[in-house]
Amino acid sequence: MNTTRQGAAVNARGIGVEGPRGWAFQGIDITAEPGALIAVQGSSGSGRTCLLLALTGRMRITAGEATVAGLPLPKRMGTVRSRTAIAHVPGVVELEPALTVGEHLKEQALLGHRFQGLSASLPWGKRQKEATRARIDAALAAVRLDPATLVKGLRTAVRDLERIEALRLSVALGIMHGPQLLAVDDVDLKLSAEERTEAWQMLRDLAQAGTTIVAAGSEAPADALVVRTTPAPATAAKTEAAPADAPADAPADGSGTAGSTHTDETDKEEAAHAFAETGRA
Repeated sequence: MNTTRQGAAVNARGIGVEGPRGWAFQGIDITAEPGALIAVQGSSGSGRTCLLLALTGRMRITAGEATVAGLPLPKRMGTVRSRTAIAHVPGVVELEPALTVGEHLKEQALLGHRFQGLSASLPWGKRQKEATRARIDAALAAVRLDPATLVKGLRTAVRDLERIEALRLSVALGIMHGPQLLAVDDVDLKLSAEERTEAWQMLRDLAQAGTTIVAAGSEAPADALVVRTTPAPATAAKTEAAPADAPADAPADGSGTAGSTHTDETDKEEAAHAFAETGRA
């Protein structure tokens, strides 16, 4: 894991995402330095997931102005995607229950070699294997997930993990290749009070180590920069959805339901649709 890259500064003024069923969110302002812990809070269906995807270049903003790591959105969405990562986003990036912890980690480590050309397809030598092992160990250490504490170690299936363990694994996969910014959804969903404290402490530690963290949850720690999303007013306006790779003036992949209540389910569905359009994690 790259531990030397500086986190991404985030600056946004009045940003929003509008899609075929109305606004997912509107009027969001953020000013955060590299290595900040940003907590996104809002009621169910208020566009929290869409905001995470917008700030990581995976959903096109259609209102306002934003920069991440100095890169303007939506103009530089592709570059922002390459410098950020997402974790624990239902319907977008999820763990496979049947796979083991070790299988998830190895698969993610191998993804770092996808664009290294011919050498990536050749048999790995001892040096490459050691580098992969070091990358995995660093990610596990950063999220404080000790395989020795799991029921079957690295051979533990995801379905046998406790919720807090699954969250730690998701975050480990997200940080493995050293993103400048990591977005994490549903941080404290169905966790006990003690586990919520552990989850936010894990993210705080990552932020203090330099990675900018944007996390959606119900109870933000006192030292986090809190951003609140609210359900946007219903609108009769209709726009066509566009993938993240569309021209900068194309309409957004968005969320919201014109003339009806925007629910958390539609937020997740539209987020998953945006991810499917981009084809990138």
